[in-house]
Amino acid sequence: MEKQVDFKPGLEGVIASETAISFLDVEQEEIVLRGYDLIELAEKKTYLDIVYLLLNQKLPTHEERLYLEEQLKKEYDIPEAITEIFKRLPKQTHPMDALRTGLSALAGFDPKLNDRSEEANLEKAFRLLAKIPNIVANSYHVLHDEKTYEPKQELSFSANFLYMITGKVPTELEETIFDQSLAVYSEHEMPNSTFTARVIASTLSDIYGALTGAVASLKGHLHGGANEAVMYMLLEAKTEDGFQKLLTEKLANKERIMGFGHRVYMKKMDPRAMLMKKALKKLSAEKNREDLFAMCELGENLMREEKGLYPNLDYYAAPVYYLLNIPIELYTPIFFASRTVGLGAHVIEQHSHNRLFRPRVNYTGPRKLHP
Repeated sequence: MEKQVDFKPGLEGVIASETAISFLDVEQEEIVLRGYDLIELAEKKTYLDIVYLLLNQKLPTHEERLYLEEQLKKEYDIPEAITEIFKRLPKQTHPMDALRTGLSALAGFDPKLNDRSEEANLEKAFRLLAKIPNIVANSYHVLHDEKTYEPKQELSFSANFLYMITGKVPTELEETIFDQSLAVYSEHEMPNSTFTARVIASTLSDIYGALTGAVASLKGHLHGGANEAVMYMLLEAKTEDGFQKLLTEKLANKERIMGFGHRVYMKKMDPRAMLMKKALKKLSAEKNREDLFAMCELGENLMREEKGLYPNLDYYAAPVYYLLNIPIELYTPIFFASRTVGLGAHVIEQHSHNRLFRPRVNYTGPRKLHP
């Protein structure tokens, strides 16, 4: 029987593509975006600076960033037909399913849907970036029979996104922290959803199809759903003592504890988690919820001591979103909305230097059977 000698379960460590977009340098503890350190970008620049960098391959000037924001504002609105689709969905529809449906339906409204040129793909990527926050926020409101919120042109991109979710104009600190969260979720080399998008794009399918597949990938709890699970766990525990007891019981029962460990950051803390930990400390002080920060720090220390595991981004992003009054079910859709720019960059790169993905298998079934 023929064997594939270099078979790697889950494609662990397999180099599947060349890219100039991003790279996880674990040894240097650095997430590289177009040559820049993501954490430094998130601390010194805005999310839209990173958007411009990922799609235009350079950081914008102040004027270029303002122009980008103005162009995005022109594309904030979604067709009324999309809202009508949300009204017809079952009320129990998960927000990620509503997002997937809305994104797929949106394709039919794009006049350049079948144009695979880099210029047209850039236009579509920016258009999606502008509209997906509206889909995320207002599909949720429709499904919960709540008031929907029209985009506010006078707000920044990140402030408007948060406003459409909560119905309240955020404070300066809330806007800054939410913007940082979008920045650190923006791009992360080749996780499952990005690989999914590139595989779909490699068939020369359109960017909407590629991103719709990425939504389905991100919905899984082993990829994007961890932030929701973390918050439910914190709410169940209620206190530091309760959280210690809950984690200890889960460890004793050999249960998987979401928010810890990463396929790439095996022996170190996710640098994005460290940034969100700092954000949580500031936000918990403003909201008088230092108890929530203390719970998270206790869990971090316990998991490191007991299992040698470190928090990933979802662990500290979850309580940050909670204190921003974001419904828990929207944590993963927000992850996708922020990652839209990274996914768009990967689809554009795939189309520009395309080779169809066609891996082989290590066959383990029978041979030479006869009917």
